[in-house]
Amino acid sequence: MIHVITNKAASFKTLFPKSTNFTDAEISKHSPEAGDFSYFDISGFSAAEIKTAVTKIKKSCKDSLWGVIDSKGIVKDTAQLFFDGASDYIGSSFIKETETIDNKRLKEAASWRRDSAVTAAAANAAKIETNGEASGFLKSGIKLPAASAFPGWKKIETGKTMPFYFLYCSLQGKVPLDSRLGDKVIAQIHQKFAALLSSSFKEADGLLWVDTGKDFLFLLPPRIKSAEAAIKTCISMIAAAPLSVMEIFGITIPASYIFALHYGSISYKPPGKTGTVVSDAVNSIFHLGAKKSEPGRLTVSAAIPDVSIPKQLWDLFIPNGEYEGNKIWHTKKFNYAKAWM
Repeated sequence: MIHVITNKAASFKTLFPKSTNFTDAEISKHSPEAGDFSYFDISGFSAAEIKTAVTKIKKSCKDSLWGVIDSKGIVKDTAQLFFDGASDYIGSSFIKETETIDNKRLKEAASWRRDSAVTAAAANAAKIETNGEASGFLKSGIKLPAASAFPGWKKIETGKTMPFYFLYCSLQGKVPLDSRLGDKVIAQIHQKFAALLSSSFKEADGLLWVDTGKDFLFLLPPRIKSAEAAIKTCISMIAAAPLSVMEIFGITIPASYIFALHYGSISYKPPGKTGTVVSDAVNSIFHLGAKKSEPGRLTVSAAIPDVSIPKQLWDLFIPNGEYEGNKIWHTKKFNYAKAWM
């Protein structure tokens, strides 16, 4: 059964199948059965109300699928909805350009969420009995400094030399995006990507440090919680890529995110004043990200501290040889209901 929770049923009746159940019941009182698919109309909500609504939706639909109708384009970070468990997002452009939501879309959304849940459950359940001894996974011997060593981005002094995590980010299509899209569209996509990354890596306390116009480099504090938060965000974004790149960037050809993580020391300079930073660590992360990493994967260098990746996620990583003297690993490819990358 498909449910649409809205007080404007007339606006969406032609969009959904005839058998759809329309109701204006409160979210907290909605009780779908396993196998149902519920869509919630948040078109008149504020940002704060959306956050509250999602909390209620997750509770009401804990055993069933759900999506969001955003006919006014209020949601700025649609990827976050998928991180929260959404299976579909019906945005303003989709509503304007689509006559009906067919069974094919519903089945693909349901299949994608099911496959993502299975992958996440497998990762969380994975136990590495050897604790990495046999594989040598993350046995760099590198230790993180004391938490007090990092004073915060507002207090760190220009010219201070200290270690950081370096996170490379880019968006790449199965074919080069600039060969299919105009310069103006590419520039708009780049701006939206910058906003999405800055929002997504807030929990990791990530600092957008370098914007080359094609890719980005974030600095992360040398703290385990920053590394863990960033890694989990990268994996979540990759899992949601087939839907998020279409809804956020309007890209209709296969595309996904490239992430690469490295660690090293630099003489700190604030964003916009980096100039030509001379650092082996900076050179290494750009080379690793641009030359060795692949779309739809997070690549990590053996030069990161041993505690960087939570053990419950180790099973997601597989060896990918060596690059510039360091062993590297990258995440396994996600399998989607429909071939993507």
